[in-house]
Amino acid sequence: MGVDGSEESKQALRWADYLAKLTGSSITAVGAWTGLPAAAWAVTGAGAISPEIFEDAARASLTEALDEVFGADKAAGITTHLREGSAASVLVHASEGALMLVVGSRGHGGFTGLLLGSVSSACAEHAKCPVFVVHGTNPPTLTPSGS
Repeated sequence: MGVDGSEESKQALRWADYLAKLTGSSITAVGAWTGLPAAAWAVTGAGAISPEIFEDAARASLTEALDEVFGADKAAGITTHLREGSAASVLVHASEGALMLVVGSRGHGGFTGLLLGSVSSACAEHAKCPVFVVHGTNPPTLTPSGS
């Protein structure tokens, strides 16, 4: 489950929660971060910035998204995984051994108006498990069986 703090990734979290409850699975919320490439330092003249700054920002974004979606109801079975790299490559790697990869159709960045973002497209093409691409709708409400 890829989380970048966008509304689409929060909607994907809601779907992942719904699907996990249906299948008795757990959720691993995955975040990716990258620092500035070396060429950017030469262009900006900026001094070295610790990679931990980028990692901490990604961790904060992941935590905020989980708190916003689940609040106090955050299931104990939700784990997080944060890794350096492009979002697509981190998610494809995380898909190994997963039951399903859930991603939003669009995230931060890219061009508005595209139907499918570059990350969700790359995941759909290269993931090692089925990919569920969420297009902005809330999951149905779970009702107890027999109702």
